[in-house]
This record gives sequence, C-alpha cells and structure tokens, in this order.
Amino acid sequence: MVAFAALILLLPPETPNPLREARQLFADGKRQDAIAVLAKAVEANPKFVEAHQLQASMFDAMDRWADAGEALDRAIEAEPKRSELRQRRGSIRFKEGRFADSLADFDRYLEMEPTQAISHWQRGITCWYAGKFAAGEKQFADYQNYHDADVENAVWRCMCQAKASNLVAAQRDMLKVGPDARVPMKEIYGLFKGTHKPQDVMAAAEAGKAAEGDRNSRRFYANLYVGIWHDLTGDPTKALDHLDRATEGHRIGHYMWDVARVHRDLLKAKKKGRQCP
Repeated sequence: MVAFAALILLLPPETPNPLREARQLFADGKRQDAIAVLAKAVEANPKFVEAHQLQASMFDAMDRWADAGEALDRAIEAEPKRSELRQRRGSIRFKEGRFADSLADFDRYLEMEPTQAISHWQRGITCWYAGKFAAGEKQFADYQNYHDADVENAVWRCMCQAKASNLVAAQRDMLKVGPDARVPMKEIYGLFKGTHKPQDVMAAAEAGKAAEGDRNSRRFYANLYVGIWHDLTGDPTKALDHLDRATEGHRIGHYMWDVARVHRDLLKAKKKGRQCP
C-alpha cells in the first residue's frame, strides 16, 4: 500500500493540500469525510493522480476493493505511463478475485519495469489462482535466484507443480531453501515436502515464548498453510476451518492475509455451488 505520508510529500509545500486534510480525517476515524474531500478534489481536477491513489489506499484499508480498483482506473486513465499504478491495481484486482485482470496488470507493470520481474512473488500467486501453473512455477523458480531462504516461495512452486502434474512429483522436486527464521516456516516446509503433519505446524506455532503480535502472526501463517494444504489434498472442510481461523481470528497487515481471505472465499463459493471468478 502506498503510504499516505509519501503521497502528501508529492505536493509542493505551497499547494492547497486536500491530501493532508483527507489523511487527517481518515486517521481521526472520519473515513467518509476523508473520502468526500478526495472526491471533491478529483472532481475539480480529474488528473490529480495522487488523490486517486490516496482514495484507493483508503478504500483498500476499508476492504472496499471494487471502489479501490475504480479509483486506480481513473488514476491510470490520467497517467497511463506510471508503472506503479499498474502494480497497485494488480494487487487490488487480486483482492477482488479478478485473477486474469490482476495478471494483466502485473504483466504490464513488468513490461514497464523489467528489472522487477525476478522478485515479483505477487504475480506468482496470481498465476496460481488464475490456473496458470506453468507460469507460476517459473515465477517462483526465478524468485529463488532473488531470495533463496524463503519457505513460502518453495511452497508456492510446489503447489504450482502439484496442479500441473502431481503432488508426489512436486515434493520430490521441491526447492531447497536456506534457513527461514520465521516460525513455523520450517514445519510448513516439511508439511508440503511430506515429512511433517498439519499438527506439527500448529504445535510449532504455539511453542515457546513470543510477543502477542508475533504469536498472532505465527498462528496466521500456520492456519493459512495448513488450510491450503488440506484444500490441495482434498479436504475442503478442514481447509475452510483453518482459513476461517487465519482470516477472522489472526488478521495481519500483510498481503498474505488477503491471499487467505481470497482462498477462503473461493472455497465458500464452491461449497455453495457458485461460479468462482
């Protein structure tokens, strides 16, 4: 998410500053008033890209992803050559469950910023949900050359290979990673490799001492990946249980929380017989 403070710094000091006013209102809990200030600003100047961006950030913080996407549509219309707008909208489209649109935005962003291609793990996740498993596998394999001690990267590549071929083959070919100090990443790696059980992951998340925020994060990641594991191996009921715990009980301020929510919502839609995005 683009920091509100950073957006304010984009304006010269003498400029009348609806961004500052809106940010303060939002911080004070007057969210609708903040949105109204920005709406007035962009009505007066439809090319006020920073106001559109701040609108999108506020809508995102309010879990109003369709509104955030529309704000970014207007920003891109005003400044189509600004690459970061494509990146931002790709993330929002993913949160909406619009995976093909998310992938298109990420791909356009990387056309504009090719040096970012190797590190673009968000694109790999979108590929998985879009059913582009070969592209996702390549994305995560490339990311390994950027950061070779990330358990999550190895897990997502395994998931892509499991969908493209089968889980046993994916486990045999699972990326080797260096030490990932985050708890319970070692056990999560073992779960997808086939050497650990879901209960090992959950136990590791509860073991030892941890500050409250760190404990919450451990529980989130444990439930996220145990939930995904159960879905991958054919138990959607257990998957939903863990993904509900991750999203409702252990929310974190990170993109992976949105991954958990999106996965949960897809499972719920499938359970109810609705068409998934």
